[in-house]
Amino acid sequence: MKRGKGLSIGEHIKSIRIFQFMFVDAVGIAITYLLAILVLKFSGVTGFDVKTALIILPIVIVFKIVAFYFMNLYKIILDNVGLDEVIQIFLAVLATNAVVAIVFLIIPNLEFIPELHFIYTTVFEALILSFPRLLKRFLNVMFLKKYKIGGKRTLLVGAGAGGKLVLNEVRSNPQLLNVPVAFVDDDPLKIGKLMSGYKIYGPIEEIPKLIDSLAIEEVIIAIANIDSARFQEIIRIIAQKPVKIKRLPKFKDLKKDVPKSLLEVNVEDLLSRDVIELDDEGIRQFITGKRILVTGAGGSIGSELVRQIVEFEPAELLLLDIYENNVYDLQMELKYNMSLPESRKVPYRVIIGSVYNYERMESVFSSFKPQLIFHAAAYKHVPLMEDSAVEAVRTNIIGTYNLCKLADKYNVAKMILVSSDKAVRPTNVMGATKRFAEMIMQHFASVSETKYCAVRFGNVLGSNGSVVPLFKKQIEHGGPVTVTDRNIIRYFMTIPEAVGLILQAATFADGGEIFILDMGEPVRIIDLAEKMIMLAGYRPYIDIDIQITGLRPGEKLFEELLLDGDGNNIKTANKKIFIDSLKGDKELEAEIKLISDTFEKLENQEIKELVQQFVPTYQPKQ
Repeated sequence: MKRGKGLSIGEHIKSIRIFQFMFVDAVGIAITYLLAILVLKFSGVTGFDVKTALIILPIVIVFKIVAFYFMNLYKIILDNVGLDEVIQIFLAVLATNAVVAIVFLIIPNLEFIPELHFIYTTVFEALILSFPRLLKRFLNVMFLKKYKIGGKRTLLVGAGAGGKLVLNEVRSNPQLLNVPVAFVDDDPLKIGKLMSGYKIYGPIEEIPKLIDSLAIEEVIIAIANIDSARFQEIIRIIAQKPVKIKRLPKFKDLKKDVPKSLLEVNVEDLLSRDVIELDDEGIRQFITGKRILVTGAGGSIGSELVRQIVEFEPAELLLLDIYENNVYDLQMELKYNMSLPESRKVPYRVIIGSVYNYERMESVFSSFKPQLIFHAAAYKHVPLMEDSAVEAVRTNIIGTYNLCKLADKYNVAKMILVSSDKAVRPTNVMGATKRFAEMIMQHFASVSETKYCAVRFGNVLGSNGSVVPLFKKQIEHGGPVTVTDRNIIRYFMTIPEAVGLILQAATFADGGEIFILDMGEPVRIIDLAEKMIMLAGYRPYIDIDIQITGLRPGEKLFEELLLDGDGNNIKTANKKIFIDSLKGDKELEAEIKLISDTFEKLENQEIKELVQQFVPTYQPKQ
């Protein structure tokens, strides 16, 4: 919608506001010099002509307004006017007064006011011009409590530039229902002093005590350029108390026109570790210019594989999935991202199909001719597969066999199988079928020119069906949070971390390896539940209960990542990636044929017994 000659409504309003401030400034300048003229008249200064000064005054006002316009005084945003803007106004007034004084020194017999009086008028004029610009900020501060009725008592961590930025945002943004109470900082020179009227406490290790003594309901980490290790340490200190935690985005993110916002600190921040170093150049050489097939592309791992692969500019991507909804969402995401300026433009196709349908897969291979395959399609939910073993066999075993066979037939350079820690000494059919898939991969690696490998890792935070989204939903509904056993532990990794290491491991593959990702220290699930409840601002067992429900069918107390209990695993160039020493390159053709011919006709328990014949480490629970 336009208004006037090509001006939008926003531009029209902006122009009106500029003229309003020009008028206010003109009045302010006039008041300044009229007072100066009156003082000079009644103080009896000789050689001063009041009439001449009054004639010259309008010319001085017009000159100053024009000069202020080109000095960008009318582009100042009123919500955050502070010392910097006041200094800018003072310098503009000083510069224009200097020009006026010089002009009247050069032109003979032209008297405005004596040059000495410009010193006083400069200060007075700067104050008058600053006042209307500071008025809105002043009113916001004065009536802060009025706008923040019912707001959360908030502690700001970091009494520096980030802390000041957050304080200004909280004050000026009525949508942020935070009432600042105090700052906390480690700097001994700041502790005990005031910043913008708020006391600075410290050190940061005292936060739990301050939360109690100051009745804090929310803590904002207002340190933008903070290293990962210190950030994790601060979160752990705060998380000792049931308060919500937010953080300021990093300055590098703020420069990308990201809307001003405070980010929620969640369990991923609490559990994440130091940044994993990857050989990006090696991965780029491995990916760039290749035709790549990703199966299970709509899943948690598959979709992140697609996102990261796109950054390394493959020749073409084929996204394969049996479930249309998730892969459709990924397709829309890629379409939008690739429409943005300076984004990677990678050709891609989406195919709906099942990896266990050999004829369908062969048509895909014959038309696309992939050079690299990332096989992430699988059934992974342990309890569901215990009751539907036929589907676990169909997808995880037969589907993997089909892809391995076609990769050999169509001369694929490498095929990477996404495996699981549950393949280690499996107690459930899902883990047993994933172990069988690894054995299939190792078999083909021994007879084919294609290089096959598997990458094994534990739970990924935020993946579909993982414990973290479940706990979040339970907390949102007021509990209870359900944990299967008080002693159960799991390894966790973020999805981007896991996928980055999958790509890195793929560059190392020479055929037949099972790569194991270093998942860090295991986490007790009950500790995870307690932390998530506290991060949501509640008290475990008081506000939200935790109930122990008992282990589910096929579930372990402790997951393992290495089959070799003696730790005889092989190191790689990346300290987070190891190679399992276990071999599994025996002949499998007869076994696959037997399974394919019989599994559809068997009962659920009979299928498990069939799989057990070929996976000796599988010990199903009765």
